[in-house]
Amino acid sequence: MSATVKQLRAFVAVAHSRNLAEASAQLHISQPALSVAIRNLETIAGGPLFSRDSRQLTLTPEGREFLGRAEQLLRSWDQSLEAIQQRFHLQRGQLTLAAIPAFALNQLPALLANFHQAYPAIDIVLEDIVMERVIQAVQEQRAEVGISFRPDQLEGLDFLPFARDRFIAVLPMDHALAGRPSLRWSHLAAEPFICMNRGSAVRRWTDQAFSQCGRPVRRLCEANQLSTIGRLVKAGLGLSAVPSMCENQMTEYGLKCLPLSAPVVAQEVGALIKSHGALSAPAKAFLALLSD
Repeated sequence: MSATVKQLRAFVAVAHSRNLAEASAQLHISQPALSVAIRNLETIAGGPLFSRDSRQLTLTPEGREFLGRAEQLLRSWDQSLEAIQQRFHLQRGQLTLAAIPAFALNQLPALLANFHQAYPAIDIVLEDIVMERVIQAVQEQRAEVGISFRPDQLEGLDFLPFARDRFIAVLPMDHALAGRPSLRWSHLAAEPFICMNRGSAVRRWTDQAFSQCGRPVRRLCEANQLSTIGRLVKAGLGLSAVPSMCENQMTEYGLKCLPLSAPVVAQEVGALIKSHGALSAPAKAFLALLSD
């Protein structure tokens, strides 16, 4: 049998006051209940902690030795309880995120600024990595929340959608097609096309779009980052198609962004979390911010 926190607090209070009435008033319990707590603690300890030979309670040698340990245990308990309360009240803790670069560069900064304003004591750890590594980071619990397009296979994860992204065309402002209100994938097929690297989800979706429009694509070069694709289009090397979440970024590069159709390529964007296991308070607060 182990001593309880209440028994330790009773022992420390009596040890300092040496008076049951004073200690019971301090702890807001009755004297009989306090006496029972002390006797039960002595039973657990295996012997008397107080000498009852005089009218005033005094510690036995064993009681004096135990007092320091009891105070240390209570300090540790109080500190641990305070720490967990601070976490639940978002006064301490850490938010670990993994996000695809397109979202991390364009939408995430404003979201994290709002999160920090609401919870300034929460530390934020962010990995901006490709979609496949976002999935892996959440599966391996390096990140508690991942932000990505919907994966084909979840493999122990839950996907919580909060937006739908439609691919857009990006081209130089002075291009002959820039004056149109929208473009078709067949328009892009007729131009040198700058694509994402083979094996990426974006590459797979653009390849499927060209296949559906029935026109072979003239691939000029591949890149690993959408930001690099934007720079290559800006340099006049060709045209490209990117998720619409990149529109502000591409506009900052001085590029024209136009809706794409025939076919419309749209993908869900959402949060990835482990299917089993509770989320931390910071992760819950961030997910609530995403859904607003």
